[in-house]
Amino acid sequence: MASRMVAVAVDCADAERCARFWCAALGTEVDRRWRDAHGVEYVQIGTGDGGPLLLFQPVAEGKSGKNRLHLDIAPPAGTQAAEVERLVGLGATVISDEPEHPWVVLADPEGNEFCVLPPR
Repeated sequence: MASRMVAVAVDCADAERCARFWCAALGTEVDRRWRDAHGVEYVQIGTGDGGPLLLFQPVAEGKSGKNRLHLDIAPPAGTQAAEVERLVGLGATVISDEPEHPWVVLADPEGNEFCVLPPR
C-alpha cells in the first residue's frame, strides 16, 4: 500500500500571518491549531476539494534562496490578471511575470513563492 499526501508544510516566522493570507487566497479557514512538546504553535488550513492541508510551522531561520517546492494555484473563474491583482491586495508580491510563460510568480507575505496559472 502506498502512502498518501496529507499536508504541505510551510516554514515561516509567523504562522498566524501566513494562515490568514492563505485562508483569504484559497477561500478556506483554519482547520486546527496545536502546540508541540516545545511549545511551538502550528496552524493548519484546509485547501478545499479534499486537497492536502497546508501546515504553517514557525522556524527560527529566515528564508534564503528560491523555494525547492511551491504551490500552483488558479482562479476558478475570471482572469489570471484579476486573480494576481486580488492576491497582491491580500499582501502578495509579484516576483516575475514573463510574457513567454503562462504563469505569474508571486510571493506570500513571508516571501514563499507560488505561481498563479490561468483559470482551468
